[in-house]
Amino acid sequence: MTKGLFNAAAAVTLGLATLAMSPAAEAGSINITVTPKGKVARFIEKGLALYDKARPNSAKVEQSGSGNGAGIAQSGSGNVGRIIQRGSGNTGTLTQTGNNNAFALIQLGKNRSSSVTQTGNGKVGFRLQAGW
Repeated sequence: MTKGLFNAAAAVTLGLATLAMSPAAEAGSINITVTPKGKVARFIEKGLALYDKARPNSAKVEQSGSGNGAGIAQSGSGNVGRIIQRGSGNTGTLTQTGNNNAFALIQLGKNRSSSVTQTGNGKVGFRLQAGW
């Protein structure tokens, strides 16, 4: 495992562990955005590409809950975009301009809002937001 991949995995694990240990009565949120370079970027890109092969659309929105809104706008070729929302009152947009970009926006809980824009070629990343 490369050092960069280890650091990204450690950050996500720490964030999720913090979320799991927080009392349900406490209001709060957690936001993690990863925009790696090099091998880690290729790892995430390949993961999203595999996901895309299982679900053959270059843009996909998946929502469960109530009051959620999402939109994806892409121009160029070879772009993969995902917005996954679970909970209520979440809004998310993803805009990609260029070629061979990949991004996943994942929002969990309630009342999260995020807008992501990628411009250029070969941009890769993901954002995880959780609110309670």
